[in-house]
Amino acid sequence: MEKTDFDPNAPGVNNGRYFGLPFTPEQARLVLVSVPWDVTTSYREGTAGGPDAILDASLQVDLYDLHNPDGWRQGIGTLPVGDTLELRGKKLREEARRVIEHWESGGTAGESVRRRIARVNEGSAKLNAEVYDEACRWLDAGKKVGLVGGDHSVPLGLIRAVAERNPGVGVLHVDAHADLRRAYEGFTYSHASIMYNVLNEAAGVSALVQVGVRDLCDDEARLAAADARVRLFDDYALSAAKFGGESWSAVCDRIIACLPEKAYVSFDIDGLAPEYCPHTGTPVPGGLSFAEAVYLLDRLTASGREVVGFDLCEVAPDPAGDDDWDANVGARMLYKLCNFALRSGR
Repeated sequence: MEKTDFDPNAPGVNNGRYFGLPFTPEQARLVLVSVPWDVTTSYREGTAGGPDAILDASLQVDLYDLHNPDGWRQGIGTLPVGDTLELRGKKLREEARRVIEHWESGGTAGESVRRRIARVNEGSAKLNAEVYDEACRWLDAGKKVGLVGGDHSVPLGLIRAVAERNPGVGVLHVDAHADLRRAYEGFTYSHASIMYNVLNEAAGVSALVQVGVRDLCDDEARLAAADARVRLFDDYALSAAKFGGESWSAVCDRIIACLPEKAYVSFDIDGLAPEYCPHTGTPVPGGLSFAEAVYLLDRLTASGREVVGFDLCEVAPDPAGDDDWDANVGARMLYKLCNFALRSGR
């Protein structure tokens, strides 16, 4: 779908839509949902500012995509952010911060802590329901849906909606962390629990293929080993394969072979090396290069598999406002995810 009065070669226009594109959600084939939320962030805050920072940086992204040159013409639409979402998130973040500080100071689970945890869990469940309802609305209208976070807790509602409509879907999870913790720090919908919750609440997910993980706890390792749906391609194993002479192409093919014909991509920016995301909430040494990640996505869609949805989370702008590198990387990864999703299933 092309807007005939839109010039893709002109400077990006700040129209409140990602990449300055002219499409409304109704006109678009792919709809982007922004969720500026980082309530349960356990280390550094800031990912709630990710969607706005990516939106600003996206105006500098050239629209000719080497993997899908005409992708933008198919339409990428942007949903406006709800008026109360950021305010609700800030209030709950303060509750969560007090709980985290209490645990870190050696505190015990008193009544006041339990009340705070309950309020955070209730607010997070409400957000998940809202994301789910919005995703269902657009999926049922025949659109593909991508989500821009916020911390990595926020795509659960979208993954649930996608899995209901695509039984047997697999999740390709690029991340420095396994995110398989159960109710981390007491928070049922923690950013560290997203894939635990996917496995337990997103009926229809048949495979969870994790790539680039290099930080996990004992419980997560045991869960990954015990659940037949989980395949872990940790960062050290990936590096060992490359050091041993296996090509990245062959490694990617091994990863993709674990996925069914329909795949959802959950992309935490800290799956990349920290040089690409220095201000993300929980950076970890190691990780994929930008080119390696793009090549993996290219191989995924070239295999004939369809990307039926995706999220990009944990992009955090420089709190001092001096460095927009994270947002520039995030905007370009978002555009690649959009174009691979649009290229697949055609």
